[in-house]
Parts: sequence; C-alpha cells; structure tokens
Amino acid sequence: MTRTPAKVASTPVRSTSTPVATAAITGAHVLATKRQTLSAKSRKQTDPKRREQPALGSGKRRHRYRPGTVALREIRKFQCTTDLLLRKLPFARLVREVLQDIYPSNEIRWQSTALLAMQEAAEAYLIGVFEDTNVVAINAKRVTIMARDLKVVRRIRGRGDPGNR
Repeated sequence: MTRTPAKVASTPVRSTSTPVATAAITGAHVLATKRQTLSAKSRKQTDPKRREQPALGSGKRRHRYRPGTVALREIRKFQCTTDLLLRKLPFARLVREVLQDIYPSNEIRWQSTALLAMQEAAEAYLIGVFEDTNVVAINAKRVTIMARDLKVVRRIRGRGDPGNR
C-alpha cells in the first residue's frame, strides 16, 4: 500500500501579527522594521530639504568638488592659455558703437587684424587692473575683490589710467 503525499495548499498562510509587533518581540530590529513599514503618506510628509535628491536615472549622488577646487583649476587653466577670453563679435560691435559715438558722421572701416590688436590690448589692460585689484583685496585680508578695490586701483594708477579722465 503506497501512500500519496497530501496536497499542500497553494495560498500562503498569513500571520496575524504586524511587523511592528514582531519587532517589539525581537527587540534588536525595532528601528529597521519601523522604517520598512512606513506608509507612503508618512514618507511624503518628511521634509524635502533633508532628503538628498539623486541624479536623474540613478540612485547615486552626484559628485561635487569641495569649494575652491574648481576655481583653482580654472585659474591654472587660464594662466596657461594665450587665447582671447572675450568673444570677438561682441567686442567688435562694442568698438564700432563707441567709435560711432565719437565720429557720428563717418563710417570707419576696420581691418580684422586691427580689431584683434584692440581686443588684445583691452584684455591685457583688464588683466592688469584685476591683478592690482586682487593685491588690494589681499592687503585688506580678503580673497574676494569688491568695487571699492577697483576704485582704489584706479585712484593709485592716476592720470596715466584711461579710466581716470
């Protein structure tokens, strides 16, 4: 006489105890179980400023450099380059506009090399002014340049400075 095994019910048997109640019994896993059983409503009620927003499409946080690291990298980059920093077309428009204010009757034509020479000279002048402004800010025990530093530099440069007329 062979016995056939009894059929096991296909529906799972549900426990009547809640996860919080079982967590209270085990003791060590109370916090973990409470975190798992938070409802969607209570998750939405948490402060959105405290939650970190992950990058779109991934669960990882975006990489951020410490304050000042990118600035130092940009300083090194711009010290090595000899390229013009201002865009050529806006600078050319500005030069033509200023010249139109000085000589309204004539239309003066510019060679492209003359405009590039003007831009080179203007950028060299601005870089010199900002270097001196940085020295004034450092003398005042600051690292941020301010408008008053520019005023001091223009005043020290005196009559030879085109900004002081």
